[in-house]
Amino acid sequence: MSDLPTERSSSGPDYRERVLPGPGGWLGAAGMGVIVAIALWPLAGRGGVAVGVLAAVATAVALAVTSPVVEVADGALRAGQAHVPARLLGEVTALTDADRMRAELGPRLDARAYVCLRAWARTGVKAVLDDPADPTPYWIVSTRRPAELVAAVERARTSGRA
Repeated sequence: MSDLPTERSSSGPDYRERVLPGPGGWLGAAGMGVIVAIALWPLAGRGGVAVGVLAAVATAVALAVTSPVVEVADGALRAGQAHVPARLLGEVTALTDADRMRAELGPRLDARAYVCLRAWARTGVKAVLDDPADPTPYWIVSTRRPAELVAAVERARTSGRA
């Protein structure tokens, strides 16, 4: 995971996605609030409901804040806190269905791989690293738009901006 300048180009990212939860995740946050409200109702009545609402909001905020950003900008792929110049990437493969993603994360997974995974995004991208100085063989990154991410990485790699 190579060092890159922190400056951004003024043209904006070629690809950007915050991997937020789907409807089930947001319903889970609301469900957390309902459970807290029901548990506190016998003790605090309306106060229990208020705490339940706060619990639901806090859970939703935590889900949003901890959702990683996947981005291709300034000739680099960024996934969560990690980044790598596109010129150091080899083959980039779209994992377009849950079965392919599951296989890459299960029996085919190399323990040295960098994984930026969110269970609610059932598709992703596998990007092989072509950097002899980096022991990480490849990245697996969750995304809901794998074909677009692959295309953006390919554009960044061929543009030579990194």
